[in-house]
Amino acid sequence: MARRKRSSPVLQKAVRRAAGMNSIDPNLDVGNGLTLPVFSTLIETMRTKENAYNSALSNLDKLYREMLETESKLGDMAEHMLMGVGVLYGKSSVEYGMAGGVPKNQRSKGLRGESLTSSPQQPSFVANVDGNGNGKKPAPTS
Repeated sequence: MARRKRSSPVLQKAVRRAAGMNSIDPNLDVGNGLTLPVFSTLIETMRTKENAYNSALSNLDKLYREMLETESKLGDMAEHMLMGVGVLYGKSSVEYGMAGGVPKNQRSKGLRGESLTSSPQQPSFVANVDGNGNGKKPAPTS
């Protein structure tokens, strides 16, 4: 997922405005330190910062893709390492358990979809005496 690069509408507007002011006078000075050369310098500073930001995003996206690829390789290797321990020592061995596997002789034979941590309790069904059988509350009587 690539992050969206930034394009500043304020920068674009300032560039157009500076071009128009440049045609009036390249050294335009409207007082209070507001000059076209200072304005142009600030425009270039913003352009540089925007480019640096967009480059940093590209680098960050590249690092993220590389990290996901390495994570996938790590997951595969972890699985293969466990399988290797299972082949060397057997899937019922203490070593297999030490490597993070569940030894074959310690696995419970639960039904599919059943959590190993859930307690085997029977669900209790209680009839709702306030209902009318269709799941809706009865209409209020007035």
